[in-house]
Amino acid sequence: MPNSQPNPACRNFVLRTPDDDNRDRLVCSECGWIHYENPRIIVSAVVRHGDQLLLCRRAIRPRYGFWTLPGGFLEIGETPEDGARREVSEEAGADVQIRQLLSIYSVPRIGHVHLVYLADMITPDFACGTESLEVRLFDQVSSRLPWDDLAFPVNQWTLRDYLSLQGSELQQPFTTRPDDLRQRISPVEHHPEFPPPCAGSGGRAS
Repeated sequence: MPNSQPNPACRNFVLRTPDDDNRDRLVCSECGWIHYENPRIIVSAVVRHGDQLLLCRRAIRPRYGFWTLPGGFLEIGETPEDGARREVSEEAGADVQIRQLLSIYSVPRIGHVHLVYLADMITPDFACGTESLEVRLFDQVSSRLPWDDLAFPVNQWTLRDYLSLQGSELQQPFTTRPDDLRQRISPVEHHPEFPPPCAGSGGRAS
């Protein structure tokens, strides 16, 4: 059984299939520690205030200057709901109540799983966090949303699916559609590093 934590001295990794596995992994040739690469969880929220939605304009790369739902990577020790609340607070300065899971989107070629929650602002207050150039309320009308300036395809999927409810109750979470996975901001088919080397300042594929 390999160690659960890597030995700091691990330097010589080889690609091989461990005895109790069925695929190649990076394995330390000295101590047998296995470096597992697993999907990363991103949590975000469709934040509502009355008939409006809260979006953030990114102050960080990738996709600097583009609009996005407040969200980011889930931290160790957090529930997804706690992570979504934290991200809204950090990026949009808003205090929200999480209502329910809206969607689960998978982007397997870059190892991302997105959990998107419906949330309502507890107060009307919001402000730019360090990762946001601007935070703004948009009317929940397709023609009023910045479709061409959204940071990532998953933002488009989320708003598309949310608006399709037309005010009705959500019966079950939305999931990735087959055609969605053809939409991307990078031509890289699969790359384990983030962002892919060809994405440049535009950002990671999503």
